[in-house]
Amino acid sequence: MSKAVVFGTGSWGTTFAMILAEAGTDTALWGRRAEVVEAINDRHENPEYLPGVKLPETLRATTDPVAAMDGADFVVLAVPAQTLRGNLDEWKDAIPPGAVLVSLMKGVELGTGKRMSEVICEVAEVPESRVAVVSGPNLVPELARRQPAAAVVACTDEAVAGRLQDACHLPWFRTYTNTDVVGVELGGAVKNVIALAVGVAAGMGLGDNIRATLITRGLAEIARLGGALGADQHTFAGLAGMGDLIATCTSPLSRNRTFGENLGRGMTLAEVVAATKQTAEGVKSCESVLELARKHDVEMPITEVVVGVVHDGLTPSEAALLLMSRSPKPERYGL
Repeated sequence: MSKAVVFGTGSWGTTFAMILAEAGTDTALWGRRAEVVEAINDRHENPEYLPGVKLPETLRATTDPVAAMDGADFVVLAVPAQTLRGNLDEWKDAIPPGAVLVSLMKGVELGTGKRMSEVICEVAEVPESRVAVVSGPNLVPELARRQPAAAVVACTDEAVAGRLQDACHLPWFRTYTNTDVVGVELGGAVKNVIALAVGVAAGMGLGDNIRATLITRGLAEIARLGGALGADQHTFAGLAGMGDLIATCTSPLSRNRTFGENLGRGMTLAEVVAATKQTAEGVKSCESVLELARKHDVEMPITEVVVGVVHDGLTPSEAALLLMSRSPKPERYGL
């Protein structure tokens, strides 16, 4: 039996721990807050993030990171993207030799422009072959209700991806393996930025035509950046690309879409942050995604206006005008 530990008792971390445990993997869940850990152990529920969701009785939680990692085959990281470096630096000495580090995070690090797997390799001093990524259209409220879904498990070592696939396989949760870690991570990170833009448009009362335009042109931005970084373009037509983008941009369950919608309705950034209980990764990652694009001379106009709205005081109306007044360029292969 495989053994896993999930770091992070937020909604996605708890849900993925639930999936691992139900799939027969010996699973521990690490949390910083004792009251959440106690509720998981005593009531088999995370009332803070998944109220009413029954967790497997085999799932145990702890506040001790060293005890949690003891003998783990998989160390799963489900913390906010911008806190990964600091957290992992605290935990790295207790990582079991040979353990696979798994990223559930969808972001790009501010300041460095590094993808989450790159941060993991650097801080934990492990090779790429020991780092895996899980991504796809995985809206947590649906997964918590055990509704059918699929995801991508990516690792440069296909055998490692296969081991993780086995550890989280369920009749209602199907995973596909992929060796294109770059493409899978970029799809997951940039789709949050595009979802903010779609949310703003929806909040402004704009119609389905512009939303479809933003999703399609957003996919083009993801593919352009991916191409510059060596990703496999086929990845963006799959679950970790188009699939995740569609779910995040169209579902009212999407944090980033909802965040953007509130901005489009006229709420200030501070008001939306105060009303948002959980992390909308695109809010911070949009800056690092834009920095990464500029570094590689990749044009990403939607990302640019999202940064303008979220961080530079650009109004939604001004953002829409900027996008629609851009000089049209020839389409090439629909991108």
